[in-house]
Amino acid sequence: MRRLPPLRALEAFIRVARLGSSKAAAAELALSAPALSRRIKSLEDHIGKPLFERRNQAMVLNDDGQTLLEAVAPAMETIGEAVDQMTVSGGDLRLRLGVLPLFGATRLVPRLPELRKLYPKLHIDVDTSTHAENMLGDVIDAAIIIADHVDPNLYSVKLDSNKVYAIAAKELVNGPNAIKTPDELEGHNILIHSDMAKAFDRWKEAVGKPDLDPANVDQMNSGPLMLEAAAQGLGVAIMHGGHFSDANDPRLARLFDYDIDSPYSYWFVCRKRDKKNRAVRIFHDWVVKAGL
Repeated sequence: MRRLPPLRALEAFIRVARLGSSKAAAAELALSAPALSRRIKSLEDHIGKPLFERRNQAMVLNDDGQTLLEAVAPAMETIGEAVDQMTVSGGDLRLRLGVLPLFGATRLVPRLPELRKLYPKLHIDVDTSTHAENMLGDVIDAAIIIADHVDPNLYSVKLDSNKVYAIAAKELVNGPNAIKTPDELEGHNILIHSDMAKAFDRWKEAVGKPDLDPANVDQMNSGPLMLEAAAQGLGVAIMHGGHFSDANDPRLARLFDYDIDSPYSYWFVCRKRDKKNRAVRIFHDWVVKAGL
């Protein structure tokens, strides 16, 4: 048999290729940065040529790397699926699910007892990493993401439509220093989600202030942190009304009464081939029927 490179080296290569970052790939594989680099180097040494262009913290596939990825990734996925099938025991099913923390805490976990009653042998491993769609087929089987669009190569179902709210501490809504008009936001700090920058642009356009220039704009990659920051008076959060209502935080209130459609929605996503996976299919059907 032809000598093959170590599977761990191929796994590291695929993860770095899909995430575009050695740091992110090392975190996903629970490796140190030097250990990940050694695996990539061992594969490049085995092949006899570099596979990436190194750009500071980013690693971008070169032409040889792209050719290798297209050749080996499907085979690695097939191996992973075969091992998964062999390790299912006692009729149990296991789903590796990517879900954002705020959705998981406020919408998914409170409803999971219903799913457990229907399918007591279905077990769910939860990963709350951002950009879960990039990990499909590697460390997760399916994900619930928030996005303005989904890669057409994936299977996807839109779960909801959202409104964009301006959310602030109650004293900024009803107190002596209350904000009465959008123009007054120019003297305040705005909080936006780093993956949902278009929401603020959509909000400004809808209220007729496309050139609104606030004092500062701070970005966070966590909905719960944005709500807490707003509650502590650190800024006005521009985010989904569903996040506001789901949090049910008495310290917070909605500014203004504008009804603005968000460019972002929650989506269920998985690889098209994984829709046939029984655990994925069960969870998908339940999520859609339950109206999460």
